[in-house]
Amino acid sequence: MSNLTAGKPKIVPITGAGACAQAMRQINPDVVAAFPITPSTQIVEDFSAFVANGQVDTEFVTVESEHSAMSACIGASAAGGRVMTATSSAGMAYMWELLYVAASMRQPVLMSLVNRALTGPINIHCDHSDSMGARDAGWIQLYSETNQEAYDNLVMAARIAEHPDVRLPLMVCQDGFIISHSIQTMQLEDDKAVKAFVGPHLPYHSILDTAKPVTWGALDLQDYYIEHKRGQEQGMRNALRVIQEVSDDFAKTFGRQYNLFEDYRLDDAEIVLVAINSVAGEIKEVIDELRTKGEKVGLLKIRSFRPFPYEQIGQALSNAKIITVLDRSASFGAHGPLFTEISTAVYNYASNRPLLMGHTFGLGGRELTLRHIEHVISESRICLDKGEVGNRQGMWLNVRGDKS
Repeated sequence: MSNLTAGKPKIVPITGAGACAQAMRQINPDVVAAFPITPSTQIVEDFSAFVANGQVDTEFVTVESEHSAMSACIGASAAGGRVMTATSSAGMAYMWELLYVAASMRQPVLMSLVNRALTGPINIHCDHSDSMGARDAGWIQLYSETNQEAYDNLVMAARIAEHPDVRLPLMVCQDGFIISHSIQTMQLEDDKAVKAFVGPHLPYHSILDTAKPVTWGALDLQDYYIEHKRGQEQGMRNALRVIQEVSDDFAKTFGRQYNLFEDYRLDDAEIVLVAINSVAGEIKEVIDELRTKGEKVGLLKIRSFRPFPYEQIGQALSNAKIITVLDRSASFGAHGPLFTEISTAVYNYASNRPLLMGHTFGLGGRELTLRHIEHVISESRICLDKGEVGNRQGMWLNVRGDKS
């Protein structure tokens, strides 16, 4: 990949967690407050070494829990600092109350989230139940297929979250162990180039500015609560534009273009799979193989889940004849969260009415192999030929017992 205006980058073998720790070192935040939890631990471990070695100026706050970690992040952000943290699964669940506080106080806290199943039964492997459970907490959510994407998303995160038209917290998600612990080669950009791209943090009504006293976190009942929520919503709507603007500038600086989602061989695709994070790599491999056999199949990979780009996705799927959505989390008693959003986008913004089918896969780290993906596409073709989804709707993939 060419580098257009930055300093000299390095091609390095590194894990996804290590890549995000490097991004944090280059961002050099004022405060990091974190409590280690598998599989995000390496991010915090590596960053603590950067602090100990004097490679960053960051105040590292070692706390007794994730609830305290997010509390410290909110306080430090309200004081005017650039603030980051990292967590997974139950750690994020323990932050739950404060996730909403950070968003409602419009504090642009940055989180590296390594996706992991929520208990129970106890499981330390990947699914998206943690971040999908927090999808309505008011945080921007960006997802990453690879180590490179996790690193790049984190480099872009501060400029998106701190933009005056947005001012919302942001989490960058990557799949636990599959990406966080896998060594891939990626391009690590020059420290000075990243620093220049991210830019300085500008405090917004800091509580330490005693010349201009302000109140944060006040009681807010029937008189103004709903107006503040409407303000949050506007910040999230603005984020769609800002994410793309920052991504375009990132492409000019470092040569890698990102959009709100990735369309892979989508233009003439009759069968389209929709997915999030690392499974997209396996899907692309199967698509390439089936394309050589004449099957018109493509992928739409979500990058921005909150805000969700309904109109853009609906238009991108306008040529599809059947759309099969793969959710790596369950909304018990309902369709998966990604399927629900895709259905909304297609119904309201696509010019056609393709068949829609949703599947659940990969909970607790269960593998979805290339053969499983081939089977999903084969089943989609059968439904398309019949003109109906029938009893294939809502299947659970690679699971023992009843799959429907």
